[in-house]
Amino acid sequence: MGSYENGQELVEYVEDSLAVVNEEEDANMETHVPIVSSYNDHIRPLLDAVDKLRHLKVMKEGIQLPTIVVVGDQSSGKSSVLESLAGINLPRGQGICTRVPLVMRLQHHPSLTSELFLEFNGKIVHTDEARVADAINVATDEIAGDGKGISNTPLTLVVKKKGVPDLTMIDLPGITRVPVQGQPADIYEQIAGIIMEYIRPEESIILNVLSATVDFPTCESIRMSQQVDKTGERTLAVVTKSDKAPEGLLEKVTADDVNIGLGYVCVRNRIGDESYEDARDEEAKLFRNHPLLSRIDKSMVGIPVLAQKLTQIQATILARCLPDIVRKINEKLNASISELNRMPKTLSSPAEVMTAFMGIVGSAKESLRKILIRGEFDEYLDDHHMHCTARLVEMLNRYSNELHNCPESDPRRNFLMEEISVLEESRGIELPNFLPRTAFLSILQRKVEGISRMPIDFVEKIWAYIESVVVSVLMHHSENYFQLQLSTRRAGHNLISKMKEQSISWVIEMVQMEKMTDYTCNPDYMSEWNKLMETQDTFRNTILTQGYSKAEIKGIGVVEVGDIRAYQNVLHQAFDLKMRMTAYWKIVLRRLVDSMALHLQFSVQNLVNKEMEKEIISELISNHGGAIERMLEESPSVAGKREKLNISIKLLGESKKVLGNIMDKIAAYGD
Repeated sequence: MGSYENGQELVEYVEDSLAVVNEEEDANMETHVPIVSSYNDHIRPLLDAVDKLRHLKVMKEGIQLPTIVVVGDQSSGKSSVLESLAGINLPRGQGICTRVPLVMRLQHHPSLTSELFLEFNGKIVHTDEARVADAINVATDEIAGDGKGISNTPLTLVVKKKGVPDLTMIDLPGITRVPVQGQPADIYEQIAGIIMEYIRPEESIILNVLSATVDFPTCESIRMSQQVDKTGERTLAVVTKSDKAPEGLLEKVTADDVNIGLGYVCVRNRIGDESYEDARDEEAKLFRNHPLLSRIDKSMVGIPVLAQKLTQIQATILARCLPDIVRKINEKLNASISELNRMPKTLSSPAEVMTAFMGIVGSAKESLRKILIRGEFDEYLDDHHMHCTARLVEMLNRYSNELHNCPESDPRRNFLMEEISVLEESRGIELPNFLPRTAFLSILQRKVEGISRMPIDFVEKIWAYIESVVVSVLMHHSENYFQLQLSTRRAGHNLISKMKEQSISWVIEMVQMEKMTDYTCNPDYMSEWNKLMETQDTFRNTILTQGYSKAEIKGIGVVEVGDIRAYQNVLHQAFDLKMRMTAYWKIVLRRLVDSMALHLQFSVQNLVNKEMEKEIISELISNHGGAIERMLEESPSVAGKREKLNISIKLLGESKKVLGNIMDKIAAYGD
C-alpha cells in the first residue's frame, strides 16, 4: 500500500469517476429517471471501505472518518428528508424519534427486491420496507432503553434498493431545549454533546436541515454548526417545508446570513400517503410552477439535486481524506507494533524467568554504575536529580562549608578565654612553663563534641538521596513486573537502611577517635602553627603595653580580647594553646571531609557491585520461598496494556487490509 500513500492515484480516480457520475446524474434529472449513479462501479468501493472502517470502529484509535452528519432542530423535517433519500418510512411520533446515532448506508441495488437490515450490538437483524420503522424502534429500545432517553451507541441501517443514491449518512437526535415527560432534565446537554462530537472533526460534512417556516439564525442546529465551522465551508443546508412558507424563501437562501458554504437545497416534504414517486413529481411541479418558488435556481431545488450534491460532496471528502487515513493507520499500526515489541515478552519457563530476573538486576546495576560511579547521565539527561556524582559533590561541599563555618571553627570566638579557663583547671605540681596535654585534649573534645552531630546528619541526608536514586532505578527496570517491583522496592529500602546504619556507626567511631587522639603527620600543622606564633609578640605588645581591646592576628583576623590582661601569668601558654588548636582544627576538619568522601565512594561501589544483588535475591527467597516465577508475573496494568496493544494492532491491521484492497482496485482501474 506504500505506493498509494501520497494519494495522487486516489484523487485522479475520484476526479475521473465524478466526471462520469455527473454526466449520468444530469441525464437522470433531465428524464426524471430514479436517482441511480455510477457509484456502484467507481465510488461505491471507496464508500464501502469507509463503512468497513467505521464497522471496525477504527475511530477508537483516534482516526476520524469522512462522514455526512445530519443535524436539525426537532420538527425541522429531518426525517422527511432522509425518508425521501432512502425511499423508506422511518419512525415517527411525538418527541425525539431518533434517540441514537443512526448510520444510514444507502446503496443502489439493481434488483427489484430491496434488502434492508440493521446492525447493532454485534448482531444483524433483517427487515423489510413495511417493518423497518418498527425494527428501528425495537433496536433503539435495546440500545437506549425503552424510555425516552438517548444513547451515543450507534445503530446502522443498511438499505440496498433500486434507485437510491449511494450515500452513508449519520442521523443524530433532533435538538430540543425543553424535556418532555420521561426525558432526563439534561436532555439538551446530552444531545448537544453527541452532535458536537460528530460535527467537530474536520472530516465531517454537516447536513443542516432547516424549516422554511423559521428564521435561520434562530435555529439551534445553525448555532452549533457555526461553533465548529465558522466559515461554513463544510456545511450544506436543506430547507424543508418550502411549500409552507414560500414568501421570502428566495431572499433567505440567496442572502445566506448564516454562512452556508456548500449552498442550499430547498425541498418539498412528502405529504400524507403519497408515494415517493408521486412526491417527487409534486415537488418538481411546485418549483416549476409556483410564482415565488419557481424563481429559485433549479440547481438549488429538489431531492434529486440534494442527492447529487451529497454524492459529489461525499466523493470529494473521500478523495481528500482517504490518503490521510491510509497514512495515519500506517503510522499508528507501526507505533503500536513498536510499543508492543518494546514490552518484555511473556515468560513461559523457569529458565526464561531466571534469565529475565538476572537481566533486570544486571541492567539496574549498570544504570547505577553509570549514574552513581562513572557520572554518565545519558539515561536521565533532563532529570538533574539523577545526576548523582554531581549532586554528591554538591552535598559534600555544603557539608565542608558547614563544618568550616560553624561556631566551633571560628578561632575569634571568646578569644583565649576558653584556653585560660582550661589551663587554670589543668594546673598541677609541675614546672610552670610546660603546656599540659590534658588542656589541649579537653578543648579538642569540646570542639569535636560541638560538631559531632553534623557528620551524622550529613550521612543521613546522603543516604536518603542515594535511596531515592536506587529505588527509582530499581522501579524503572522492574516496572513490567508488579510483584518483583514490590520485592525490589523492599530490598532497596532494607539495603539502604543497613548501609546507613553502617555509615552512622563509622561516623560515630570516627568522631570518637578525633576526641581521643590528637595526631597528624601532615606537615601543614607545624607550618601553620609557626606562622601563627610569629604574631605572639605583636599581640602581647598591642594588648598589654598599648592597652588596646582589639588586635589583628595574621591568619585569624581581628579579635576582641576582653579581660585577658588579668591573666598575664598564663597568657603565653593560652596563646600557644590557641594557635596549636587553630592549626590542628584545620587538620581535623579536612580529615572529617576527606574521610567522608572516601567512605562514600567505597560504600556506593560496595552497594552497586556487591550488596544490592545479594539483598534482592535474599528478599525474594526469604519472603517467597524462591518462587521467582510468581514475582515475574505481569501486573494488571502491563497485561492490560499488552491486551490493548494487541487489539489495536488487530484492528489497524484489518483496516490496513481494507484500504489495501481498495487501493488495489484503484490501481487496476488505472491500468
